[in-house]
Amino acid sequence: MSTAVVYYSMLGNSEMVAEHIAKKLGADVIRIEPDKAYPDKGAKKFLWGGKSAVMGEMPVLKPYEFDASKYDKVIIGFPVWASRPAPPIWTFLNEQKDVLKEKKIAVFACQSGNGAEKAFDRIKKQIGVEKFEAELILIDPKTRGNADNDGKIDSFCDKLHN
Repeated sequence: MSTAVVYYSMLGNSEMVAEHIAKKLGADVIRIEPDKAYPDKGAKKFLWGGKSAVMGEMPVLKPYEFDASKYDKVIIGFPVWASRPAPPIWTFLNEQKDVLKEKKIAVFACQSGNGAEKAFDRIKKQIGVEKFEAELILIDPKTRGNADNDGKIDSFCDKLHN
């Protein structure tokens, strides 16, 4: 069996981390994208993204390939919006929740402020799991990258090598 890294990234933070983790673990990478992109600049970014997250919206996703039977571990990565996973991840979780609760799940979140812990709790509740194999929280890793982030990612991956 193998590992999948499923992620959504608006500004490239989650993408950068997903690629790093996938390379370290030899995992497949599955990018989740909404059919209609969110605004990624200015006030509209925060208004539309925040509203969508708070309202629990589940945008239609572009087609993606995820065959849960191929994986024993699934790593889910996302930006935190209003203490919630970004809505495209919420759609994925809703579509896959029955198969995900049978897998070993790990999560990583990229945020500018805080709220990742609450987002992790929402995911546990949504897919019906009590704990994750590993959790990782990074603050704007693409724009505020530092050596400490590499150490955190390495530690996260070490927990998943079992």
